[in-house]
Amino acid sequence: MGAATAAFAGFARGADAPAGPHSLAPLPYAPDALEPHIDAATMGIHHGKHHAAYVAKLNEALQKQSALAGKTLDALMPQIAGVEDAALRTALRNNGGGHWNHTMFWNIMGPAAKAGQPSARLLAKINGAFGSLDAFKKAFADAAVKRFGSGWAWLIVRDGDLKIVSTPNQDNPLMKGLVPDEDAGTPLLCLDVWEHAYYLHYQNRRADYISAWWNVVNWEAVDRRLG
Repeated sequence: MGAATAAFAGFARGADAPAGPHSLAPLPYAPDALEPHIDAATMGIHHGKHHAAYVAKLNEALQKQSALAGKTLDALMPQIAGVEDAALRTALRNNGGGHWNHTMFWNIMGPAAKAGQPSARLLAKINGAFGSLDAFKKAFADAAVKRFGSGWAWLIVRDGDLKIVSTPNQDNPLMKGLVPDEDAGTPLLCLDVWEHAYYLHYQNRRADYISAWWNVVNWEAVDRRLG
């Protein structure tokens, strides 16, 4: 274990995960496993501090909300828009979204040696929707670069068709009624473009981070989400 890995091992194990209906799962790989594309220091802080904070605040928001606290995170996302209490709705949107988005983000990445390429069926759908894999990557990167401020870029499937969308803050395409109807769908791939996701290593060079990130996309995990 390298020095950087050891320094952030506690974060990666979810050692600071709060008690409550939701918990912080360990990273599915060592925090230095995505280097040199995403560094161990960023992974440790991103997962062990930022993601952990979303989980803690989500659990806090769900105190005395037994009906909502009993729902899975997947079930909660589409129901946030219907929460009448505005303060609770905002807390669930920000922190529930932060927890869901980051959980997916960790799991659609992996070491570059195992990243691979899209499966034949996924590649066929990408080619059908965007013309080629390179054209898809360009369009996806464009959406990620142009997301003003903090947010996410997504590849979603809706009514059997693939589409690239982007959302602000911690919104995601499952949040029906909170995101535009045309941006709702089932997420297949996501990219975090909040500055804390890349600033230690790439500073303000978001485009460089996006370009490097393709080296750690776990296409097998993306294909599984296609169903």
